Amino acid sequence: MISTIEYEVCQRDTKLDTLLSTPEGRRILTCIQCGMCAGTCPYGDHMDYPPRRIINMLRRGFIEEVFQSDSMLKCVACYACMAKCPRGIRLSDVLLPLVKEQTLMNLQEMPAELQKSLQNTLRYGNPMGESSRKRANWIATAPHKVPVMAEIKRPVDVLWFVECYTSFYARGQDNSRAMVRLLHALGVDYAILGNEEKCAGDCGQLTWESGLFETLTDYNMEIFKKYQFNRIITGDAHAFNAFRIRYPMYGFNWPVEHTTAFLARHVEQLKPKLKKPLNLTVTYHDACCLGRRAGLYEEARTLLKAIPGVKVVEMVHNRINSICCGGGGGGMWLDTYFKQKGMERLSERRIKEAIATGADVLAVSCPYEIYRFEDALKVVPHDKPMIVRDVVELLAESLED
Repeated sequence: MISTIEYEVCQRDTKLDTLLSTPEGRRILTCIQCGMCAGTCPYGDHMDYPPRRIINMLRRGFIEEVFQSDSMLKCVACYACMAKCPRGIRLSDVLLPLVKEQTLMNLQEMPAELQKSLQNTLRYGNPMGESSRKRANWIATAPHKVPVMAEIKRPVDVLWFVECYTSFYARGQDNSRAMVRLLHALGVDYAILGNEEKCAGDCGQLTWESGLFETLTDYNMEIFKKYQFNRIITGDAHAFNAFRIRYPMYGFNWPVEHTTAFLARHVEQLKPKLKKPLNLTVTYHDACCLGRRAGLYEEARTLLKAIPGVKVVEMVHNRINSICCGGGGGGMWLDTYFKQKGMERLSERRIKEAIATGADVLAVSCPYEIYRFEDALKVVPHDKPMIVRDVVELLAESLED
């Protein structure tokens, strides 16, 4: 039982005061200090203040000491602590982003790569710093004509939010071209925003930059309101996370699906079109935003099993116990920082498990994971060749011509 004195000494910061006045905030104070969050955190052993200790410091009125630490730089927003908490405390959704934001105010020096990505996102609408006028250039190489909302000027059933890595980077564009083939094969009435699209901003929120997230949210909401559509799909697990969890606070009320869930709903229609056997052993990596945060574990596996010749094998850690790729919460731009701290890249830890299965392919459902795992394969020794493919790429490869 939390005493009145314990409750009151925690209210030293305005935002924390606001948080603790809410039901979810008060739930944080019911923490039983079991240590499950610290034990399940992939970088918990590198933190001075893992989630359990943050709550303990909050209760005792020493939260300012946490803000002076760089512990939250090592949080990759993998939702493991939240998924395992016996009290159901929404650590990754509520407490940790707030602590990250306060930490930023006290950070003497932000890692250069992370700072640059956030600056690029604010200025250009993408972390790469690419011109927004180039966002839709990839559609010139698409296998079918890609409708753009501003050009077709009519309502559509599905608005496909492509996102940054699958728009600008050549390897990510493979994913987008594959999705075009699948949408065409299913006869989906869809369109994209093209150059009007900007990053959904989920990692801005989860890397302490709440102001950046709000800027992107305000922009994207105005663009959404310009057009008529029934639902949104996206292949980016982080954009899906933002639209599902955070955008509703800003008036977002459209149904949203990740592309794996969308395609899994159409799997019976898709199966007859999957004619080419791939004859591959595939292991699947559960993305944190899709698995632990949204409970989408079977959809991608259903799609993989629908492909002729594909055998699915599991890694030791799978579904709720999956090991994070390390890209969330700003981790995509913190590898140099992690190396300086002597921390193993989570993508390398995970790729070792994938190699151990003997699979030919590591299948993923988030564009971050393509880059992280392909990089990891370059440095982790392995005798048998392995490739990384998005689930939609494998599906498109099996489509009849």
